[in-house]
Amino acid sequence: MSEHATISRRTLLQTATVAGIGGISRTEAADPIKIGIPVALTGPNGGIGAQMRRACEFWAKQVNAKGGLLNRPIELIVEDTAGSPATCVRKVQEMVEGSGVRIITCVVASNEALAVVPKLTEWNTIFVSGDNGDGRLTAQSLVPNFFRPNISGPMGTRAVALWLRDSPMKKFYGMGMDYAWGHNSLEVFSDEVKKAGKEFIGAVFSPIGTKDFSTYITKLRESGADAVYLVLAGDDYNAFLTQAKQYRLGGKMQLLTEQVDEMTLNAVGDAAIGLVGSTRYPVALDNPENKAFVAAWKQEYGRPPQMFEGDQYQSCVVLQAGIEKANSIDAPKLRGALEGLKIVSVKGPIEVRACDHQAAQSGFIVKVARKDGSPHPVAEVIATYPADRVTPPCNKMEYED
Repeated sequence: MSEHATISRRTLLQTATVAGIGGISRTEAADPIKIGIPVALTGPNGGIGAQMRRACEFWAKQVNAKGGLLNRPIELIVEDTAGSPATCVRKVQEMVEGSGVRIITCVVASNEALAVVPKLTEWNTIFVSGDNGDGRLTAQSLVPNFFRPNISGPMGTRAVALWLRDSPMKKFYGMGMDYAWGHNSLEVFSDEVKKAGKEFIGAVFSPIGTKDFSTYITKLRESGADAVYLVLAGDDYNAFLTQAKQYRLGGKMQLLTEQVDEMTLNAVGDAAIGLVGSTRYPVALDNPENKAFVAAWKQEYGRPPQMFEGDQYQSCVVLQAGIEKANSIDAPKLRGALEGLKIVSVKGPIEVRACDHQAAQSGFIVKVARKDGSPHPVAEVIATYPADRVTPPCNKMEYED
């Protein structure tokens, strides 16, 4: 599907094989595997949602071109949640009751995910996260039908904290979005800073959709901190970095972030130079699976995949492996197949732990810099940490060392 395809409130995506390409005729395609995509396509996180949706479409097109999954075509049922938890719950319920959906992915925000998970058992539906960062989803809020193949907020924060242990910086401040993910990640960061024998001065939280960060930036400048740790995304992230450059905040303190993504780098340009943080998917990973993915993506879209695209794609691959192992989309069978699943994907070896349904995987730290020949700043990997150092103990958000 073209990157510029029109987004409607309700889209039934029937990709190549449903149309008769790839060996499955329309008659044979009467019983597709329906996967719900309740994704924020509008609102502050709409850019993230568009990336995640695109990754799902790309994966479905690839699978369908090879004959489908369990000899059945994949059909994506896409609904715009606008980032609203209540809307997300309603949309998923409509998918389950009206379309027979029993698998969902592509939910953007953690507060949406936290609103959905209590209903999964009632719906008899499996939820495979592609982005949700709140650590509680694989800790105290874990339900049997939720799985997280992506890097969590605590895992991203942990990678940054490990990198900071060897830095000369001593005092830190936090700046986060005022919802579940922001509070959870800064709680973990504060704990990690204190474990390292350094000082966490305090934190401020901005409502989702904040456009003017001037008062927050003034508070950061006056805090006396050596660095500020940012837990921001989407339009809010872009606005903060743009204004931080105007106020020369980077000359006053180091800007750290839980996630560095190309969408932000392309939007803010030089305002991101010098930013250090974790990334959930570095496009330059040197392994056969990632090279094949990047090449196919470039052929389809004329550019490399970006962070949320790579991360969501990995979640789709995990889901596919689980369905193939279970030879079924029945929730109990699929749940059993996903628990303990080990695959090699675009980010290398990962294991979906049976104990908490979190995928153990490597953590990556990048620094944003200018690179000759690139129209935008690029994120270059400066440190990689093994899965056993960045993945928390089972059902935990805190780390023991």
